[in-house]
Formats: sequence, C-alpha cells, structure tokens
Amino acid sequence: MSCIAAVVGATGLVGIHTLSTLLTSPKISAVTTFTRRSLPATVLDPHQKLKPHETTDTSAWSTQLESLNPPPQIFISALGTTRGQAGSVEKQRVIDYDLNLSLAKAAQKAGVKVYVLVSTGMADSSSRAPYLKMKGELEDAVSKLDFEKVVILRPGLLLGHREDSRPPEYAFRMIALGLSKISKSYFFDTWVNPADEVGKAAVAAALECVEKTAPAGKVWTLGISDIVRLGRTEWKE
Repeated sequence: MSCIAAVVGATGLVGIHTLSTLLTSPKISAVTTFTRRSLPATVLDPHQKLKPHETTDTSAWSTQLESLNPPPQIFISALGTTRGQAGSVEKQRVIDYDLNLSLAKAAQKAGVKVYVLVSTGMADSSSRAPYLKMKGELEDAVSKLDFEKVVILRPGLLLGHREDSRPPEYAFRMIALGLSKISKSYFFDTWVNPADEVGKAAVAAALECVEKTAPAGKVWTLGISDIVRLGRTEWKE
C-alpha cells in the first residue's frame, strides 16, 4: 500500500521528526508540506517524495491543500506556537485554533481520510487553563468533521532540540533526563515523550488507520504510554 500525506507544522520540534519519518517510510509515496519558512537542512529526502509549499501567507494554505491532486489520504498537523512567540493568548489562538481548524476543514474538502492532530497532554475544553482549554476545543472541533478517522496525540513533556529558546521547558527537560538515569520506565516514560517518538507514533497510527488495523471508532486518542508503544516499543524501521 502506498499513501500520500500532507503535513503542516513541519518546521517545529515534532513536525520535523514527523516529516522525516514520512519521507523514509516505504508506505508513503509523496509528502506535501505547508510552512512559513524553509525546511531545515537536516530534513533529508532520499527518495524525492517531498513537495514543499512555502509562504508567509498562511491564509493561502487552505486553498493550496484543497487543490492538491491527487489528494492526500493522510493529513498531519503538528502546528502550534507559544503565547510568548505569538505575543498574546489571543494571537496564539489565531494559529493554534483558528488556522488549525481552517486547515482541518480544507483537508476534509480535499478528501483526506485520516486526520492526525498533535495536541497536548491534559487538553480539555472545560479546563480553566487557557492553553489546555484551547487545545481541548480544537480536539472537539476536528473530531466533529467528516473524516473516516481522527487521531489525536496527547504527548507529555516533549524532549528534543528546539531552534527557539524556551527556558522553563529546558529546565524540565534536564530534570527528566536526570530522572531517566534512575528509572526510565517509571520516572521518564510516565510524563516525557521524545519528539522523534511522537513523530513516529503519529505516522504509525495514521498508517494503521489507512490499513484498517486501528482500534474501532472514529476518534483514536493516544496518550503518553500509547506514544511510547507506537513510537518506540512496536516501531519498525
């Protein structure tokens, strides 16, 4: 089976690994990306599958996605920003919620069968925490769209190298690495997910959906332990 995939957020921590996984998978024949800046030089395309769409006009992405021919069977969103980068909670919502939902609707119109969203742990539309509430609202919104399958990943603390500086997150990463030396299964795998494993889990789950081997039901939510299983324990290169 050969699938076509599309990815948004491919320059971010999880998105880079998701894209790299797609480009090296023998089950993926082509990958379209939508980015605001050039893809990192570390992203390799040995089989010439990559079809990048780069523009700072993010409003054009939905139209570009809808016009893809043939349409992708899989659409993966690892798109997101921080309040600090965006400038305010309201501006962050424009990207994390509004743009994500617009692209999900475009993916539906394009004929995408499997939609995959990299969300966050404890996302809940009823949460009092603005960030978790926003992420939960996005999960609820995309789950109502007309896809054959919706996969939602809720990773824990993300471990990996970021181009941008996030001091609080960096501090927690150092703590996580220290505790992993004591007991990886207990102190690490219960609240931390390496970004490369999240990317692999996203691709593995999407392919299971296409191959009809995923769990029954329209929405498949993956928590920390599920990501460890799909992205590490059961992962096959």
